[in-house]
Amino acid sequence: MLAGLLLVLGGVFGSTAADHLSSGGFRDPNAPSTRAEDILQRDFQAGDANLIIEITSPAGVNDDATRAQGRAVVRAVQASPYASQVASYWTAPKTQAAGLRSTDGRSGLVVARIAGDDSQAPARTAAITEPLTGTHDGVTVIGGGIGNAYQQVNDQTKSDLAKSESFAIPITMVVLIWVFGSLVAALLPLAVGLSAIIGTMAILRALAGVTDVSIYALNMTTAMGLALAIDYSLLVVSRYREEVGAGSPTEEAVRRTMRTAGRTVLFSALTVGLCLAAMLVFPVYFLRSFAYAGIAVVGLATVAALFLLPALLTLLGARVNSLDLRAGIRRLFRRPAPVARALEQTFWYRFATAVMRRALPVGLVVTAALVVLGLPFLHASFAYPDDQVLPRSAQAHQVGDDLRQRFGSNAASTMFVVVPDVGEGADGLGGYAARLSRLDDVTAVSSAAGTFADGASVSAAEPSMTRGGSTYLVVHTGTDPQSGTAKALLSKVEATPAPWPTLVGGETADNKDSLDALAGALPYALVWIAVALFTVLFLFTGSIVLPLKALVLNTLSLSATFGAMVWIFQEGHLSGLYPDLTTTGYLVPTMPLLMFCVAFGLSMDYEVFLLSRIREAWLASGRTAADNTRAVAVGLGRTGRIVTAAALLMAIVFASIATSGIAFMMLFGTGLTLAVLMDATVVRGTLVPAFMRLAGRWNWWAPRPLSRLHGRIGLSEELASQPEPEPTGAH
Repeated sequence: MLAGLLLVLGGVFGSTAADHLSSGGFRDPNAPSTRAEDILQRDFQAGDANLIIEITSPAGVNDDATRAQGRAVVRAVQASPYASQVASYWTAPKTQAAGLRSTDGRSGLVVARIAGDDSQAPARTAAITEPLTGTHDGVTVIGGGIGNAYQQVNDQTKSDLAKSESFAIPITMVVLIWVFGSLVAALLPLAVGLSAIIGTMAILRALAGVTDVSIYALNMTTAMGLALAIDYSLLVVSRYREEVGAGSPTEEAVRRTMRTAGRTVLFSALTVGLCLAAMLVFPVYFLRSFAYAGIAVVGLATVAALFLLPALLTLLGARVNSLDLRAGIRRLFRRPAPVARALEQTFWYRFATAVMRRALPVGLVVTAALVVLGLPFLHASFAYPDDQVLPRSAQAHQVGDDLRQRFGSNAASTMFVVVPDVGEGADGLGGYAARLSRLDDVTAVSSAAGTFADGASVSAAEPSMTRGGSTYLVVHTGTDPQSGTAKALLSKVEATPAPWPTLVGGETADNKDSLDALAGALPYALVWIAVALFTVLFLFTGSIVLPLKALVLNTLSLSATFGAMVWIFQEGHLSGLYPDLTTTGYLVPTMPLLMFCVAFGLSMDYEVFLLSRIREAWLASGRTAADNTRAVAVGLGRTGRIVTAAALLMAIVFASIATSGIAFMMLFGTGLTLAVLMDATVVRGTLVPAFMRLAGRWNWWAPRPLSRLHGRIGLSEELASQPEPEPTGAH
């Protein structure tokens, strides 16, 4: 009753979460480029042209109808209280107008700066643009710029979320029925998943009231909510059925299930949650938002699995196996009922045994294959998202392509040099602007001392570009902001001597500073993950060898996944599978970091599942080298089907994200699908048993002080066990 009431309240409050989230979050708030843009917006109402409207006519930009349409658009933009720096081909001075006209003479631009943060500016930009777009008297108007791009990403994300849910939930339900047989049992993971998703939506809605939260976190909420609910429910329900099948009454079966599978779920949740918490060290709120969503959904899925699910099992009792749809299908096709097989006859037990007979060659071959798959990641390139993450049909993408291909000066690629304090050096402004204008790939430099091209003054001073003790310069260039040429130009601008300290802003500078911020925080995230997971797995197993093994094997598996992502999304192979994908030659840098944290956590999820049953068998044995081998086979035999089913269901959920129209979400969904399937099959099925066979009794070794610490903490299964002897080295 209480859970139902909380779900209703959470659903009502969280239903509007998407309307309160932001589509940005890629910039470091403390970076020099961000400080430059803050000064530009606060003191000058200036900055990047985040609104770009393209007006095209076959008759050309100087046709009367085109000119009239262009001026009408200018007036409409100027009427907005949020617009500043409004310029167009039809109203700008000749020195600037040339850069606002396409090389074929058919298109002209209206550009403006729309005030606001990542939440406000896109909505304001779209509100200005939407009434103006369309075709009038043969003149076509489309809206672009980063403001429109972000708003179109917002809209696409909401659409993708609805599409992925409509894709994932029905297919997941079908597979759950196939796995469980019983319709009643198949509904339990959905109950857990929906509880976690609805609760997390409410938490994100609340967080958005006090801090910035990225709209992309919604995809994490749905995917992780369903995925973890399936994992935990499969583990708990399967163990419950096993206990009931062994003759335990309902209440005793639930208690034994929670002492074993429940403990495993708790440790699994700790590992996943700690991996996701690593994203909190990054300064960009895009990644922090995924940490908020991930931690919330893990916590709520765990609470539902540990409290709601046992309550439902207690209420259902034997009815958990009701409505066995597979029995009806067998009768329809006159197939016999399956016969229960001994553990030793199951596929995964026999497979593990076969692998361990050839542990060294199998381990070497699989490791070599994963290393080869990971090699393309050595050539990974990174840059931040722009309009090209949208489908080609999106207006912002069309405008961006035209800017890159049909205009001599890219209106989206200007750089801003901000001087926070000119002091007494104002006389040096003209000389500095002239030096900047001589740099390769610079078309002009606008400043309070005038506009300069090739070192010469070409227009009068702009007094409005100085206010108080601050001033700024605009470096115009035709380069693509994400290109190597633009990055080289940025380095030259930063290296050009100035009479005062300067800050450089603009899209290229944003990209560089944000990459530097991510690189600076990455070591802290890696250390956090390594230390946290090592600690949790030590507490779970009492061994220091198994945590090290898990960290190494998971890193190896993920490197192969990252290599595949470079091969597909950076280099453009298999592009036919993604008709909306534009291959740019780089990856969005936040996505490998996000994939690493999520996939590492999910890999540890399966690791905990497997180790729980291996350790249970090991503790009940005589603890010889042969017992270690037997325990590994038993553990894989008991969890292989569960992990495989969980991985298949989780892959369905993540594959639904890969159908997104946003390029980096395609990468995220595809990467996690491959990571989950590879980890559940290749790593768990071959590398883990091969390593544990070769390590023998050393798998369970820890220094005596740590062994005593683990014994005092008392984190062990319900099975009592004698103190573990030191390994003798016999394998």
